[in-house]
Amino acid sequence: QVQLVASGGGLVQPGGSLRLSCAASGVIASAAFMGWYRQAPGKQRELVAGITSGGRTNYADSVKGRFTISKDNAKNTVYLEMNSLIPEDTAVYYCYIPNAWGQGTQVTVSS
Repeated sequence: QVQLVASGGGLVQPGGSLRLSCAASGVIASAAFMGWYRQAPGKQRELVAGITSGGRTNYADSVKGRFTISKDNAKNTVYLEMNSLIPEDTAVYYCYIPNAWGQGTQVTVSS
């Protein structure tokens, strides 16, 4: 089973940027889908961004134009570039591949 290790979270001021990384222990090139989800306190986990094996992407309306998902098949890594961060983006971010979740990385947007 593929294992995922997420990193790159932290504390950032509103308007700032972060780049999350998710390194997989196995090959991701054939994965039909990979995604980033987030869960804020008291809220359900939600899909933030997804990418298919063919590179097709989709985003939650709340992050469109600010977040970009990408992947590097050679490095078995998926990324989430987050720009123009707002306090509402504060959450634990999880990467996902079918049948596996990363451990989560905390993103806090606060002045």
